[in-house]
Amino acid sequence: MDILLLIGGLLLILLGANGLTDGAASIAKRFNIPSIVIGLTIVAFGTSTPELTVSVSSAMKGSSDIAIGNVVGSNIFNILFIVGCTSLVAPIVITRNTLRKEIPLCILSSVVLLVIANDVLLDKGASNILSTTDGILLLCFFLIFLSYTFAIALDGKSQATDEENNIKQMPMLKSVLFIIGGLCGLVYGGQLFVDGAINIARSLGVSESVIGLTLVAGGTSLPELATSIVAALKKNPEIAIGNVIGSNLFNIFFILGCSATITPMNILGITNIDLLVLVGASILMWFFGLFFAKRTINRTEGAFFVLCYVAYTVFLIYNA
Repeated sequence: MDILLLIGGLLLILLGANGLTDGAASIAKRFNIPSIVIGLTIVAFGTSTPELTVSVSSAMKGSSDIAIGNVVGSNIFNILFIVGCTSLVAPIVITRNTLRKEIPLCILSSVVLLVIANDVLLDKGASNILSTTDGILLLCFFLIFLSYTFAIALDGKSQATDEENNIKQMPMLKSVLFIIGGLCGLVYGGQLFVDGAINIARSLGVSESVIGLTLVAGGTSLPELATSIVAALKKNPEIAIGNVIGSNLFNIFFILGCSATITPMNILGITNIDLLVLVGASILMWFFGLFFAKRTINRTEGAFFVLCYVAYTVFLIYNA
């Protein structure tokens, strides 16, 4: 039964990713909106829905480690595994604007989380906690991010790239239905996959902490993985990279912001090693895009990303 959940969830994820990518790209072309804006907003928010559901519900139930661990683990998975796997399928071309603004903003979000999660080290507090004030601060950053994406949309409406000229434009209603149907497939398929994976892991005797840090984080990021790979195959690299960057920003600024605003969250199981890995992965993505292969993350670099994620996972399991 659990194997069927895995297979069924994966099929729904793949179908949902295909529909979401086609619908979002069609709307972007219709309104002359840059693909990066669609990737950073509609696609990123849609594929981050599983993380939003898990983190907010966990925070409300008092399971703050699951809420924070899900976001941190998902963001590491997004950069190292998703960007790595996507570039193995098709090298990801990164625009100058993405290198100069979007990726640095992604690095900033990781650094902000590292700072506000270190009350004991920086403020000599009794414990590390994401307070209501921290949550409001994160939501303020999220509003700045949204303002930035709207500015891109206004500045870039008259500009069309070669990739956007190749996008198939569908009727508006069909595009919206594709997006809604795709999101439903991604969210429900991701839930089925996570449930199946958790049941299998438990039956094999894997600890709950390892499940939370790896399977739950990776499972809730499956929509991002499927969407980015499909977008890369459809020659929409801006949606592929925008989806990853946007999802990471949504996860930290919006999801953790909402969770901490609803209820303060104690940080117990997530260490500075995990947070530093997240910061390092963000910097690595910027470094590879800036200095190698003409703003392209190629297959060799993608393989290195995947190996880094495997090494991090082995470290978690070994130290569990």
